[in-house]
Parts: sequence; structure tokens; C-alpha cells
Amino acid sequence: MVGYGSMESSNPIRIPFNKPGFVGSEHDLVMEALARRHISGDGYFTKQCHALLERVLGVRKALLTTSCTHALEMAAILLNITEGDEVIVPSFTFVSTANAFALRGATIRFCDIRPDTLNMDVDSAASLINPRTKAIVPVHYAGVGCDMERLAALAARHGVAIVEDAAHALMGKYQGKHLGSIGGLASLSFHETKNFSCGEGGALLINDEHFTERAEIIREKGTDRAKFFRGQVDKYTWVDIGSSFLPSDILAALLFAQLQARDQIQNDRRGVWDYYHTHLRQWAKQHGVRQPIIPDDCEHPAHLYYLLLPSLATRQALIAHLKQRGIYAVFHYVPLHTSPMGRTFGGQPGDCPVTERVSDCLLRLPLFKDLTPQDLEDVVAAILEFKP
Repeated sequence: MVGYGSMESSNPIRIPFNKPGFVGSEHDLVMEALARRHISGDGYFTKQCHALLERVLGVRKALLTTSCTHALEMAAILLNITEGDEVIVPSFTFVSTANAFALRGATIRFCDIRPDTLNMDVDSAASLINPRTKAIVPVHYAGVGCDMERLAALAARHGVAIVEDAAHALMGKYQGKHLGSIGGLASLSFHETKNFSCGEGGALLINDEHFTERAEIIREKGTDRAKFFRGQVDKYTWVDIGSSFLPSDILAALLFAQLQARDQIQNDRRGVWDYYHTHLRQWAKQHGVRQPIIPDDCEHPAHLYYLLLPSLATRQALIAHLKQRGIYAVFHYVPLHTSPMGRTFGGQPGDCPVTERVSDCLLRLPLFKDLTPQDLEDVVAAILEFKP
């Protein structure tokens, strides 16, 4: 569902789309984790990550998971999603957003996105609500906040839960609030491609405290093991459904190094994003290419930089043009509603026209913290050569 295209090219790739960035302290903290001799889940560094996320984001509880996908699966269990329930997700998203709820038996309803922010269209979501609707899952695309004020009002009117898919959005804000701190539940990603990474990882954020105790149980294979370690029970046992959602403390150590250096990482990424935005502005205006739009009430975390080309053919031609110059740019999501699985939920071409157009026309440029000034000059120079 994610478009990375083919790596085959007559020219070697000099500037990749993504390269994991390190801040220098990862090795020392990983070695410390090994020295502490607690390398399974919920060790010292896991607790440090939890405390940092709770403090910085202002959430009631943060729980590291092995992936954002697993955080979403935990959310589906916490909401008691079952067969017959319906869950509304944007069609323009990664498959995990839908899969987590489909696995519990829910029928997925796909809504369209706004043409400006590429986030969930609240009117489209509202048209899908019915008595079977159990949850709405807004995705903060590129780390730009959805219209959470309207979504929250919509959900409250219908008694529907909100689960924020904030995979792109750590350190982004909406109306001054951190993304991930607004819905009852939220998920984060620490995948290799994200601003802060431990290779593979995620987190469940809990803002509605009545979910907290059960979330700990679900995350610990359905046992009350967390209570046992806090001395609240004299032994632990199986009390609910659950699975093994805990990452190794070695991964948590790597992640903690990155979270501690969040200002440095964000400054580096912001520099890349701003360079593209400034130096491509005139070219984009001349050729009918649209740059990202950031609403006034949003602060984005410089997760990705995209261009919306006039057509699929133009987008593909620019990808090929850049590849010939050793630059790897990629497209993004294939609409879920027209996928083979999406069609089993009733999705049809034409259901989400904005999603379909954006999927054809969107191009993502290389963006990672270690891009050099020369890299940026080369990417921009190659784009300026291209005539759509």
C-alpha cells in the first residue's frame, strides 16, 4: 500500500528517499541496557520512554509497543470492537489503520480526504455514521493535524470513540495541543522511516484513563502481571484477552536516545522541509504543482515533504527524471477503498475522488536528518530542470 517504486536504474542512487539518522548516544544506551541485564520488555529504558512521552505530550499514559500496528490493534481490543461494528477510516492511509479493526471483525467504512491538508474530510466521515459506527480513526497525514475540533464534536454527538493514528505526527500540534493527546486513544510509530526510530516500534497513548488498567493487561498477554510487579497482587494470572505487545528494552534504549535529542532531530528535519518549501515555491507556481498546505492552527513536525503534480503521467515522469540523476523520490498510498480487500467492504472506484486523484499525483521527496546542503541543492536543481 506504500509506494516505493523500483530501485532499478541505470544510474546509482546517490540520494536515497530515507536513511535512518542517529544522534550519537544510541550505542552507549544500548550497551547500558545490556549491562543492566534486563533486555525483555518494560525494563529501565522502556520506563524512561514512557515517562518522557507522558511528560512532553501531556498524555495520561504511554505504553511502548512493537509497532504502531500493534498499538492500533490494542485500541481495537480496548474498544471491544466486534463483528457487526463499523469503523470509519480515511482511504488515504496505510493498511494498518484499517487492518487493526478488521481483525476484530469490524466493517471498514472509507471516507475521503480534504484536498488541502490531505486529512480526513469531516463531512465525508459524517455521511458514513450510523448506529453501528463504533470508532473514527483520523490520520494526521504528514504530521499535519486533522480538524480535531469538528471531529470531536461529531464523535460526541454520536457516542463514537476517536482513535488518533499519529504515526506521522509525534511533536506535531493542533491548536496548541500535541497530536496524540486529543482522542481517547492514539498510536505512534517508531519505524525506521519516522522522525524518531528504533527500527521497528510504536506506542499506544491513552488519554481516557478508564482504558489504562485494561491496556496494561492486554499488552501483557491478558495477564495482570503489571499489578504483580507493582506489588498490588501476590501473583499474576490470565484475566483477559491479550498478546505480547512489549518491545525489547534494547530497542527502548535506542529510542530513548532519539527522544532525548528530539530538538536536534526536529531542527535538522525542519531545515530540510523549509529548504524545499522555499526553493521550490516559484517553480511550483509556474507549473501548476501544489506544495503542502499547513493550516494556521497546526504545527507540523517536518515528517515528510510532498508535491502534488498535475497528473499521474507527470508524477511518474518526475520520479524517472530524478532517478536518472541518482535521486530516489517515491509516491505514497494506493487508495484502500479500491484495493482487493477494500472492495470486500463495498469500496468502489469513485467513492473517494480526492483520494484517488491525490494517490495518482503525489510525490514525496527525500527527507531525513542527515541530508547535506549539497544533497538539498542537487534535489532542488534536478526538480528545477524538469518541465511538467
